[in-house]
Amino acid sequence: MITIKLRALVMTILLATIGAASAKAECEIADAKLEEAIQQNPKLRGPANSQSVRDLRSLRDAAFTLRSYGRQEDCERLLANIRELIAGPPMGSLGGNDEEEADKQNLAREPRVKRGAAQGSRDKKEARPLSRIDELTPGLRTDEMIGAEVRSSDDKIVGEVRNIVFGTKDGRDYAIVASGGFFTTGKDSIVVPIKSLKVTQDRSSFFLPISREIVKTVPLMPDQDYSWLSDKKWRSHNDGFFQGR
Repeated sequence: MITIKLRALVMTILLATIGAASAKAECEIADAKLEEAIQQNPKLRGPANSQSVRDLRSLRDAAFTLRSYGRQEDCERLLANIRELIAGPPMGSLGGNDEEEADKQNLAREPRVKRGAAQGSRDKKEARPLSRIDELTPGLRTDEMIGAEVRSSDDKIVGEVRNIVFGTKDGRDYAIVASGGFFTTGKDSIVVPIKSLKVTQDRSSFFLPISREIVKTVPLMPDQDYSWLSDKKWRSHNDGFFQGR
C-alpha cells in the first residue's frame, strides 16, 4: 500500500537522477524485470497494492524517458532504485497511510495492467461469470475503466484501457486499448466498441469477444488526433472485428 513517505522517496529518486552525466552503455530497462516481479510477488498484486505498482511503473517510465534522451547512466541509477524497492520490505511499511486519497487522485493516471500475465484464471472453478457492461448495476464509471487490464476471449493479456470516447453522433462509444510497449496510447492502440466488452464482477478486468490471435488482425488506431472518428468506413471495418463473435 502506498504511503506519503514512499511518494517522497519516489520524488527524491527522480530528482537525483536528473543531474548526472550519461554513460556509453545502453540502459536495459527490461533487466529490471518489473512486470515479472509484479506478477510473481504476492505483495505487489491485488487492489490493495495498486498504488505501489503504479509508482513503480512511473519510475520505470521515467527510466524509459531518460534512456530516450541518451541519459544512460541516469537510467541505470533509476533502475537500481527500482530493483531495491522491489526487493525491499513491503512498500506499505515505509511510512504513514494515505492510500485512500492517493487512489482517488491517481486511479485513472497510471497503468494497472500486469503485462507479464499471459494466462488468466477464467478456467478455474471459482471463476464467476462475466457481465455485459449494459447489465451492470450501478453503471460503470470511467475511472473504473481507465487503466484497467483488457484480455482476449481466451484469457490472454491484450493491453489496458488508456482512453474512452463518448458521445459520438451514431452512439458508438469506444475504449482505446494500448497493446504494445509501455501501454501508452499511440501507434500500438486498438479501438474497441465499448458495447462489445464484458467485465469481471469485481470490475478489475475487461474481456474482448475475440481471441488473441484475432486481436493481432485488428487494425491499429490510424492516428492520435482521433480524426478516424469522422471516417465511417474505417470505423465500420474496425467494429466488424468485434461484432457477432
